[in-house]
Formats: sequence, C-alpha cells, structure tokens
Amino acid sequence: MSEKKKIITILLLGLIMNTVVRAADWNQFRGPLRDGKSAETSLLKEWPPDGPRLLWTFYGLGEGHSSASIAHGVIYTTGMIDKEGFIFALDLKGKLKWKKSYGAEWWESYPGTRSTPTVEEDRLYLISGKGVFFCFDAKTGQKKWLVDLMEKFSGENIQWGIAESPLIDGEKIYCTPGGKGTSVAALNKMTGETIWVSKDLSDKSAYCCPVVFDHGGKHLYVTMLAKSIVCLDTADGSLLWQIPHKVDWDISAVSPLYHDGCLYFTNGYGKGGMLLELSDDGTRYTRKWTDKVLDCRLGGVVLVDGYIYGSNDKNAWICIEFSTGKVKYNVKDIGKGSVIYADGMLYCYSEGDGTLALVKASPAGYDIISSFKVTVPPEKTAADQADEEEDQVAHWPHPSIANGVLYVRHGNALMAYDIKNNNF
Repeated sequence: MSEKKKIITILLLGLIMNTVVRAADWNQFRGPLRDGKSAETSLLKEWPPDGPRLLWTFYGLGEGHSSASIAHGVIYTTGMIDKEGFIFALDLKGKLKWKKSYGAEWWESYPGTRSTPTVEEDRLYLISGKGVFFCFDAKTGQKKWLVDLMEKFSGENIQWGIAESPLIDGEKIYCTPGGKGTSVAALNKMTGETIWVSKDLSDKSAYCCPVVFDHGGKHLYVTMLAKSIVCLDTADGSLLWQIPHKVDWDISAVSPLYHDGCLYFTNGYGKGGMLLELSDDGTRYTRKWTDKVLDCRLGGVVLVDGYIYGSNDKNAWICIEFSTGKVKYNVKDIGKGSVIYADGMLYCYSEGDGTLALVKASPAGYDIISSFKVTVPPEKTAADQADEEEDQVAHWPHPSIANGVLYVRHGNALMAYDIKNNNF
C-alpha cells in the first residue's frame, strides 16, 4: 500500500470512528431524536441481582431534576446550590472538568434545576427555571449569549418554573416565553437574535418539550401549552391549528409523538391520550382515537414497533397499540415513572422509590427481566442522607444511555452504570 493510500485509510478510519462515537451520544433531553430511544446494541439483556456494575458516582450537583446529556466525550448536567444555578461538565470517568454558574435558579416550590442541556458541536444551550435562555461554549463553559425570555417577550413564568429543554432545528432554536403574542419564539442559535414569534398565540408554557418533523412538504413544530395544543409552520411561526386542551394545574409535560402521519399526545390527572391523523398538508387533523388509561404525567412515552409504552397516574405500566388505541396490557408493579428504550428493552424508572427495571419491549406483557433500586449512594454522610430523605427527593430525572453506559441522576448525585454486553 502506498504512503498516500495509508494516510487516506487512516483518515477514513478516524472519520468512521468519530461518526460511531457521535452516533452513540445522548446530546439532549430524551436522546438524539428526543423520543426516549437509543440506537445502541450489544447491551445487557439481564442484570445481576444488585443491578449493573456501578462505574462511578459524582457528588455535589446540588438540587435539580435535570437529566444528563452526553456529547463528544463529555457529560453535562445542571444543579442548584444556594439558589444559584450551575452547569457541570464531567469526563467519562466521572471527574469534574469544569463547573460554571449561570445565575439565579428556581428555588420556589420543588426547588432545583429543570432543563436538560442541549449540545450541538461546540455549543451548549440551557433554559433556567427563571426563564433565561443561555448559550455556552461546551468546551469551557464560557457564556456566548443570553436572552431573558420573560423580559424580552413579556413572558409570564408558570407555577413550578420553566421546564423546557431547548430544541435545535437547523439555524433555529426554540423556546416558549408564554407572552401575549409571543407564546413561542424561534431564535438564531448562533446569536440569540429573534427569527420569529407566534403572533397568533398568547398561551403560557406548560413544562413541555416541543418536537419538529416533516409532513406533507412542510416542516412543522408541535407542542402543548397551558390550555391548548398547537401546530406551527417553522418557516415563519404561523399558526396552522390549535386545539383547546385544559389539564389540571396546566401541566402538559410529555412531548408529543409523531409517526406515520399521526400525532400522539398524553396528559396526567385522568386526562389520558389521543391520536390525531394529519391532513396531507398538515393544516388540518382528524381525531382517530382517545384513551383514558395511559394518562402519563411526567415520565414520557416511547413508541416501539407500533406500540406505545409508558406509565399512568394510577402507578401502572401500560402498552397501547399506536394505530388503534387498544390497550395491550395494564400492570401495576414498580410504580409510575420515566421510560426510555434501547436494544429491545425498556428501562422503567419509578419516580417513587427509585426502582429501575429492565423490561422486554413486547405487547405480550410487562415482563421484568431484572431490577434494582437507585438509592442515595452510601458515600454520602448520614446528615446529607437524612436531609435528602426528609426532602423526599423524587426520582424525576430521566435516565440517559450513551456508549454502553446508563446514567441516572438522583438528587445531589449522578451515577454511571456499565450496561455493555462484553460478550460481543
């Protein structure tokens, strides 16, 4: 092989390896496509009785409900210490690379950080519970720009603080200020400058992370607001349709799910879910079915091979057929919580007692293969543990999977578990 060919081969291998690593990243809330699903394979299909091997634990995050984002060999999450918000950047061995303050965080009811960082190339984006939108240098934590959404768009914060994780879409990045004529805004991701606002909407934010998708030649934006479900044209923010949608406490925290020309929505408090079929151009919809069983409040849902999986407000785990709304199973077991999917398995994480279950993704039944409890790590002092137990910190952060590692945030700590099947 000539020297030139050797160099080209090495460069191509490097490019392939870099692509593989990036493909295994989990760079934002609920994964690369924001659907709670990882494309990774060769993962364990069964765990030891005490759970998968704990690789490391990082302490000192403070209060927060943020999940972990993993990109380019760095782990990012947020936490609040003495009412001040911080971004933490860790290496893959759990060692702190840097920690940066970004100012006041949500210290009112259910205190702590909400938003999960979104990472693209060398930039990290975050929205504080106070409604301030930030862009940071992902390598150093240096602030690139900020926009106070409440001030700039005359927004009004909500009862438990803004809990939206930023969504990048080409040159745009979206946010939900919830102001009059400014419910939704698209900013330039590089500068923070306003590209458009939804002039036809004056509804508040509702703890929901939006989605975008292509349908009928249009690129559409869909989210749930405090009192409605809305669909916008991403080109200019124009309103295509709006559905009145009132839920207890104005909590619509589960991201919509788009598949095969249809949109699925679900809410807690007995509201349940529904499936809409979009017209060819996306400007209209037909309601295909409604369901009261899967009234998911916070934990999200996943769609796998034509079936929706998630938990409801009655502490049951549910499987529903996407096309018909038919309930395939309804089982009470570990208690309601969040769900993600990888390599044929569901990872079901109970928000109550912290049980994490490995479940086969099958409509035939809720088959728990393995489970263990995520607890306050033993290295914490007795006083710290007592304080955390007294505060009854919920297991709300959603798990993340990247490069064969399962990341679980609970209270002050982030834990990393080895879930690779080393026999492959």
